[in-house]
Amino acid sequence: MGVTISRSILDGMKKASAVAWPREACGLLFGESGAINAFREVRNVAERPETHFELDPAALFAALRAQREGGPRVIGYWHSHPSGSAAPSITDATMAAPDGKLWVILGGDEVRCWRAGIAGLHDRFAPVQLMAI
Repeated sequence: MGVTISRSILDGMKKASAVAWPREACGLLFGESGAINAFREVRNVAERPETHFELDPAALFAALRAQREGGPRVIGYWHSHPSGSAAPSITDATMAAPDGKLWVILGGDEVRCWRAGIAGLHDRFAPVQLMAI
């Protein structure tokens, strides 16, 4: 099953990735099953942001708190690989919980979507078709 995303959301993530270069940009994805309706850029607090990402915990907790109070549903995460591919790295696999969340990764000119689970690439990610609308 694929996931839809608007071209304006894709453009926003690409712009944020370009501004953050050579560091990894990262953030949250919001929506419902089968559709990414919004994204939010979040500060990357990793020790080595050129090769890793870590979402600012305060921003993540605030988004989850807002969701519990009826706000937008957090359906996943996005980040960039400034000098890599749009496939999850081994580091991504060690960070990912098998929770079914979406991971959108931007690498070079490519944008790909993955679902975190217990099988697939690095025994953690299954590819998901990303359909721009």
